[in-house]
Amino acid sequence: MAVIRQQDFIDSIEDALQFISYYHPLDYVKAVEQAYLREQSQAAKDAMAQILINSRMSAEGHRPLCQDTGIVTCFVKIGMGVSFDKTDMTVQEMVDEGTRRAYTNPDNPLRASIVADPAGARKNTKDNTPAVVHIDMVPGDKIEVMIAAKGGGSENKSKMVMLNPSDDIAEWVVKTLPTMGAGWCPPGMLGIGIGGTAEKAAVLAKESLMDPVDIQELIDRGPQTTEEKLRLEIFDKVNKLGIGAQGLGGVTTVVDVKVKSMPTHAASKPIAMIPNCAATRHAHFYLDGSGPAELKAPKLEDWPEVTWEVGENTRRVNLDTVTKEDIREWKVGETVLLSGKMLTGRDAAHKRIQTMLANGEGMPEGVDLTNRFIYYVGPVDAVGDEVVGPAGPTTATRMDKFTDMMLEQTGLIGMIGKAERGPATVDSIAKHKAVYLMAVGGAAYLVSKAIKKSRVVAFEDLGMEAIYEFDVEDMPVTVAVDSDGNNAHQTGPAIWKAKLEDLDAALAK
Repeated sequence: MAVIRQQDFIDSIEDALQFISYYHPLDYVKAVEQAYLREQSQAAKDAMAQILINSRMSAEGHRPLCQDTGIVTCFVKIGMGVSFDKTDMTVQEMVDEGTRRAYTNPDNPLRASIVADPAGARKNTKDNTPAVVHIDMVPGDKIEVMIAAKGGGSENKSKMVMLNPSDDIAEWVVKTLPTMGAGWCPPGMLGIGIGGTAEKAAVLAKESLMDPVDIQELIDRGPQTTEEKLRLEIFDKVNKLGIGAQGLGGVTTVVDVKVKSMPTHAASKPIAMIPNCAATRHAHFYLDGSGPAELKAPKLEDWPEVTWEVGENTRRVNLDTVTKEDIREWKVGETVLLSGKMLTGRDAAHKRIQTMLANGEGMPEGVDLTNRFIYYVGPVDAVGDEVVGPAGPTTATRMDKFTDMMLEQTGLIGMIGKAERGPATVDSIAKHKAVYLMAVGGAAYLVSKAIKKSRVVAFEDLGMEAIYEFDVEDMPVTVAVDSDGNNAHQTGPAIWKAKLEDLDAALAK
């Protein structure tokens, strides 16, 4: 019988969560590199370049790949022949203790995003606990652990359906994926769970995302099972949708598709689809009683040498002097380098501003959005001489419900985030002659290097959701919705879907 030390288990959880905060799995890095080399859409190619550069920078600096350091999901498979040296903590409590230590590490603090009382006060637990833990008892005398940190932007795009037994799974995926928008930060992976019951299908989908990227090996050798055939069918059909990196249109939307299934009721066909984002973060290790897990750090030379330079026609903008008249000249798809002062704000800050305005209190003290831009971000705490920690964009769609109010009542003229805006929000942007700019999701450490000064100006009690003032220099963004309502997240994918259909038609002749 193997005896596992409680401390070894806790230490391994802590080390793994720190490890995956700044090291991409190399199989994912190589898959994105290959997608980058194949990509024909310049907007998508630029986005993937920033993702790859950010990945290397995070590996070098041991700082988070993404400001959303995720909700911890842990699969623990305990051998029947295993015992622990102490029994005063449950497996859940041990995972939580490792999580707590990882997220409060002073050398690399990770953003605490977990809120208690989710239907009510939604108060931050401050240490990112509790984790979501799935425990299985299996044969053997080892413990197998698969652990991931899942960002909210991709987790929120999870889909579940109860299909009829005769319904086509790939058809449902292809129909459903475009409704997910770009908030899951493609290019990423899709996990598909099939069978069991509704909740089991979701667990299967999540567990499938723990597997390495191996779609090219499957293509080379050919499918041998129903699941493998389905993987290839979905991979081919999804990439022909033309959604592309960051939803801007392109050749690659997913770098792999994973499928796990189990038997189900004869009358049922439960399906869950969960995407992994560009900050794919997971680790896999075993404990056998010989000590804590040892995770082998990749070599920096394993990362591709990718550079990204702005084009000759890039527009440089001084945020301190820009006017509504100026932004009328900006066109959808254009690259803009921002310098000067911007304010930040996410869901909680927007809701509080809405309440204050409705109550006749006006804007919070020190916050003036007249002719200003707001950046949808919740940064990681700074360490050392950093001005701010990794500070990539959050999903802009969540702010749609507040946008008309903000444009109508605050003097705001521009917003910066990731992913698409809804149709009503695009109409509001056009109505108010404002703009929406997109920063690359999954490039948080790279983006933070453009931030030269940072200070909290309001709602300090909200922590990472407080309103900050950032002073930026040459922060790269793309005009996603211009002042006439032209929308890159509609035009880009539509153009590339048509191009890919034409290519298919030509090859079929």
